[in-house]
Amino acid sequence: MFCYMTTFAYFSEIGMGLTGFGVFFLFFGMILFFDKALLAIGNVLFVAGLSFVIGLERTFRFFFQKHKMKATGFFLGGVLIVLIGWPLIGMILEIYGFFLLFRGFFPVVVGFIRRVPVLGYLLNLPGISSPT
Repeated sequence: MFCYMTTFAYFSEIGMGLTGFGVFFLFFGMILFFDKALLAIGNVLFVAGLSFVIGLERTFRFFFQKHKMKATGFFLGGVLIVLIGWPLIGMILEIYGFFLLFRGFFPVVVGFIRRVPVLGYLLNLPGISSPT
């Protein structure tokens, strides 16, 4: 049992690193006017990192749920189009698919950021906060 938990911790740490590098390469590729090589590397690292963090089976179940097939199609189609060589169109499709896939997580993230000292103050300003 100890060996399994230690191995899982290492895979999780490796996955966080891969995901972080993937986001960095995606961001850097967009800054450099949609450089297709950087965007392709970022996409591969992001998906591989996600698989390392939550596991292959759970990643497959997350992406291929029946109600998320449209979002998965846009996201993975965008990745494929970036790999083919059309980075601007691919990134537009990918971003749309990303928001469709992870829209359930955004309220959780905003709730967490509201508890961070400086960012929480900014999110609770009258023009930004939603009326509750």
